[in-house]
Order: sequence, then C-alpha cells, then structure tokens
Amino acid sequence: MQGIVDGIAAHVAPLCRQGQVASYIPSLGGVSPDNFGICVAMADGGVYGAGDWQVPFSIQSISKVFSLALVMSYDYDSIWKRVFREPSGTPFNSMVQLEADHGIPRNPFINAGALVVTDRLLTLTGDAAASVRGLLRQESGNPAVDVDAVVAASEADHGHRNASMAHLLASYGNLENPVDEVLDNYFKQCALEMCCEDLAKASLFLARHGVAAGGTPFLAPNQSKRVNAVMLTCGTYDAAGEFAYRVGLPGKSGVGGGIVAIVPGRCAITVWGPALGPNGNSVAGIAALDEFTTRTGWSIF
Repeated sequence: MQGIVDGIAAHVAPLCRQGQVASYIPSLGGVSPDNFGICVAMADGGVYGAGDWQVPFSIQSISKVFSLALVMSYDYDSIWKRVFREPSGTPFNSMVQLEADHGIPRNPFINAGALVVTDRLLTLTGDAAASVRGLLRQESGNPAVDVDAVVAASEADHGHRNASMAHLLASYGNLENPVDEVLDNYFKQCALEMCCEDLAKASLFLARHGVAAGGTPFLAPNQSKRVNAVMLTCGTYDAAGEFAYRVGLPGKSGVGGGIVAIVPGRCAITVWGPALGPNGNSVAGIAALDEFTTRTGWSIF
C-alpha cells in the first residue's frame, strides 16, 4: 500500500495547478495549489501516506458527514423529515430548489441541507460545532483538532448567501434555533482544520460499518450504510455522477481541496489538493482517487 500511495502522489503532481483555489473565502485563497497529500487508513489499523499528508487544511464541507452522523446517532433517522436524500443537480450554494421545494433541501450535503442538520445538532447538543470537533478528536486520536478562527471569521464576513439560505429555511419553519446561532455553528464546523492522516482515521467508522475507534458502536450498520449511500449520490455536489463513474466509492469533498472516500470493510482515504474544478471538487484529488481504485481494484461496483 505504501508503494501505491507513493506512486499516486507522483502521478498526480503535474495536475496540482489545474483548477482554481477557492478565493470566495479569502482566507482560503492564499493556500498554494502545489500542495498535495494522500492518506489511506486501513480498518485493521495500518496507515499509509504520501506528499503533504500531515499538513493541516480546512475541511469545509467534509464536516457535513460528521454532523449528519452525529444527528443520526442521537436521533436515528428523523432528520429525513426535514431534508431529502436526492442529488441536487445545482451548485452547492444554490437557492433555486430550496424555494421550489418549500424549504426542504434536496440533500444534507448542499449548504441548505447542512444548515438544517447543524440546526438539529444544535438542538440535540447545545453546541453543534463543539460536538463535531469532539467526534473528530475522538475518532482521529488527535486532541489538537480545532477550528481555525481566521477561516471561521472569513466565512462569517462573506457568508451572505448562507445567511440568505438560513433565513429562507426559517421562513418555511425548517429551523428550530435562531438563524445567527445556526450560522455561527455552521461556519465553525466548516472551519475545522485537519490533515489527511487525521481525517482518514476519523472517517474509519464508515468503513467499519459504524464501529467507532474504541470498538464500540457509534452508528448502527444500516445507518452507516445510509451515510455512505448519500455520500455516493450527493457528496460531490452536481458532479456526483462523474465521481461515481471515475472513482466508484462513496466520497465527500470540501472547497478546502480535501476529499474523503470510503471502501466499506477495508479503509478510508483522504486526499488534498487545493485547486478546484468548476464543481468545487479538487482536480488532483479526484484524479488520485480514480488512480487508487484503478490500481487496487477496490470499488463498490
């Protein structure tokens, strides 16, 4: 496996400058597109990495996987009364469907859906962002995982569209908490900073059918299956079909350039390449995951 990840890192290095770093969040715009990291965390405990795999980055929308998992762990499946499970076919920050669907977001991984999930987690725990951080610290084994306050502030200062979504959700009665509190928790969870190694380890419960790092159940097996299913169909926004075609694994991307992918029963993989394609997904990261499933033959198909 170490030879495979080393080979992938070398293979995708020429692709790192294809695409654009996310500049609409100013604090992310200064990250070098030359960065690339990959880590494979095996369900049996082995960890293999290459490139910038231990350099922290902003996980952004990858945090939505963990907030959804937490809500399901507390509240089983009731969240699906407030958010659908269908691909959006529109950009992650679009509001067109939200109004057409009377305040019910298409899935929990577009921004509107993630705001609903954060709202529910805030009701259940009193501090949604701290709950996500706690889960990531526990599952990664790294107690230093934390929010990048500069990134969180940058998102809040430029989060007008997210604020508009939250107010629209509230107007339809699909928020339980004040808009400002939901937004504050949402921006903080998106601004969590981790490296590929920590994020791959933290995602392993989805490869272990819901079993947490300590060996105790975190999600029921059918819940873990459902999180993976929504990742496959909705985890890379309106490029989910292309991701499934090229990679063949459940995955979740973030505009910080990270992508987490799951091979059920085997491993979790994190890749990081800050330059994004037109759909907001890492160009080098998708190429690396494509190469990984090609070289290993590990796919859900």
